[in-house]
Amino acid sequence: MEIDSTLELVINVYKKLECNISKFRNLVKRPLTLSEKILAGHLENIPEKPPQEGKDYVFLRPDRVALQDVTGQMVLLQFMQAGLKQTVLPTTVHCDHLIRAQVEGEVDMKISLSENNEVFRFLESACSKYGIGFWRPGAGIIHQVVLENYAFPGGLMIGTDSHTPNAGGLGMIAIGVGGIDAAETMAGLPWELLYPKRIGVYITGKLNGWTAPKDIILYVAGQLTVSGGTNAIIEYFGPGASSISCTGKATITNMGAEIGATCSIFSYDERMEKYLKTTNREKIAEIANKYRELLVPDPEIEQNPEKYFDKIIRIDLSTLEPYVVGPHTPDLARPISRLADDVKKNSYLDKISVALIGSCTNSSYEDMSRAASVAQQAAAKGLKSKVPLLVTPGSEQIRATIERDGQIDSLKAIGATVLANACGPCIGQWSRPELKKGEPNTIVTSFNRNFPGRNDGKRETMNFIGSPELVIALALGGSLSFNPLKDSLDAPSGKFKLEPPEIAPDVPSKGFYNARNGYVPPSQNLESVQVIIDKESNRLQKLEPFSKWDGKDLEKLVVIAKTKGKCTTDHISPAGAWLTYRGHLDKISDNLLLGAVNAFNDEVGKGKNILNNKIEPFPQIARRYKQNEIRWAIVGGDNYGEGSSREHAAMTPRYLGCAAVIAKSLARIHETNLKKQGILALTFANPKDYDKIEESDKISIVGLASLEQGKPVKCIIYHQDGKEEILLNHSYNKSQIEWFRAGAALNVLRTRVK
Repeated sequence: MEIDSTLELVINVYKKLECNISKFRNLVKRPLTLSEKILAGHLENIPEKPPQEGKDYVFLRPDRVALQDVTGQMVLLQFMQAGLKQTVLPTTVHCDHLIRAQVEGEVDMKISLSENNEVFRFLESACSKYGIGFWRPGAGIIHQVVLENYAFPGGLMIGTDSHTPNAGGLGMIAIGVGGIDAAETMAGLPWELLYPKRIGVYITGKLNGWTAPKDIILYVAGQLTVSGGTNAIIEYFGPGASSISCTGKATITNMGAEIGATCSIFSYDERMEKYLKTTNREKIAEIANKYRELLVPDPEIEQNPEKYFDKIIRIDLSTLEPYVVGPHTPDLARPISRLADDVKKNSYLDKISVALIGSCTNSSYEDMSRAASVAQQAAAKGLKSKVPLLVTPGSEQIRATIERDGQIDSLKAIGATVLANACGPCIGQWSRPELKKGEPNTIVTSFNRNFPGRNDGKRETMNFIGSPELVIALALGGSLSFNPLKDSLDAPSGKFKLEPPEIAPDVPSKGFYNARNGYVPPSQNLESVQVIIDKESNRLQKLEPFSKWDGKDLEKLVVIAKTKGKCTTDHISPAGAWLTYRGHLDKISDNLLLGAVNAFNDEVGKGKNILNNKIEPFPQIARRYKQNEIRWAIVGGDNYGEGSSREHAAMTPRYLGCAAVIAKSLARIHETNLKKQGILALTFANPKDYDKIEESDKISIVGLASLEQGKPVKCIIYHQDGKEEILLNHSYNKSQIEWFRAGAALNVLRTRVK
């Protein structure tokens, strides 16, 4: 099987788009937005009536699957259970999450290769055996490498990372999913999606001065909040869209994950065409030009967008200010002109401890060129960064190109340290021995996510996010209250004010450095390859099936935790050092809920063990309950499980005996992951019922034999002084109820592929 997005593959996609769009247009009898066209083009079957947004599930046939080294371990372990000889569609694995960010690139890479050798050998051998493309450690971050090599306008891709929508910058619908979703699709099953709503962002004007593509998504995040895009595709269009480079568009679609969006997308245009041609995909650009009508919304959409979207946000790029979001949430947004006042008002630590640029979100040639432009101004005046400055290139193609063209030297001239081409500090691989335990500090980054503990495992670290060029300016100023648009810096020759960064090219004039030497194709003789798993491994563990539902109601479940405030997948199953055990379900289960705040006692990661009435870490409690065959539930707040796509946040509770999660609302990917692992995913019919749950309560969920789509289930809360009944909602359809009854979606997969 060809791993590349070949010309033949793309032509076949466009022919199916052409056919299905015509049928779908006749069905809905109105003009179509871009996302509607691409989804229609990938439907397994055209339905008899238009799908209802947020209510109906549709079955789709993706064109590609992308996996990274951490979530990919569990995907491959699950795929191996299916018993197939190879994947049925192009799939790649990218080694980017298991790389340290502690010293500098070369040193960190050598150590990371040594300490993760067992996992990398497993991944490479599994890829070789099952027909999967393998990108070695150091090749780059999954989303950057996919954009450089595999994404194409009008395609549909799923990936086991929440920032998979990065490929929307190249006009592709790209959606983050849980591991079993990917394994099923790789095995040939259609992929199921709740038909999304549509949010339109209508762009006028042109970026100028300090304003960058990053500021568009930071502004949108402030408008929609972390849950405002849930079960929606965000489409960016309008005359201003053409002023944004392809990689700038990717920055925007990447961070759509931070507002809960299913994905985000831009229409095909000349900036995408330029990027395709510069990354050696001229033929794909030519065929995309031929089928351009399929890769843009119908003309009527832009003429009257309110008629075709559930919500419209309008942005004039000519007046948009640079934005900064944070701390602790990506939707706490304000323009740079208001940041100093916010620092005083909220008593934020003004002094910056570290500045970081790069990551999958902002490490393009354009990003690094604009950051280097600011650095060059400072170096010319004899200035260096006032704080440690760390740079994470997104890929070897980018790193080698900016080394050749001088941007790395410009950044090093003001004191920057270049880390490995990997996720590094963005996903918790950052070591900070200089900080004392519990020491509050402020960092500024160009990353995408800033939940407490996300970057360095320290909840006291406050991460403020901005564009790379703004982060460089703040590093030179040394404080959050420094505003480069109006404030001056002190240089040996006197005060001077930074000029806005120079307009940077989309792509290098000399072309990109060719970095395909990091790629390993699968074996030509699949059956001769043995997958390498050490039986005594503490990193990898073959999966055993979860037991099927016993047909009984869930009676008197213990409430192990009632989470308070923001509870992301980072809090349910922390990353950092725990990334080591992502291929070993038993060991990774020892991080269960360690980042969650318990509403019963306001402690992080701890609750009351009913067997001894002691306050203990959640994993310890859950293991004791499992030993004693006590099943339990988690109660959550709003948007429970937002953030990363990691299915471990569902697998580890299931493994330790969790029967149900009941929340005010559930984030899209996590809700699906819970369902796929056999945990009942439920929401309070009345969100105020969350307040009724007490620490000593037990919960029964009854009537499960008649569980059906659209019908609430009854819950009985047993208090110490009596009981009461409430209703719980769910979004299960007929096939998802089958997952619950079978014990997990993987159990269903096994039966379907035999």
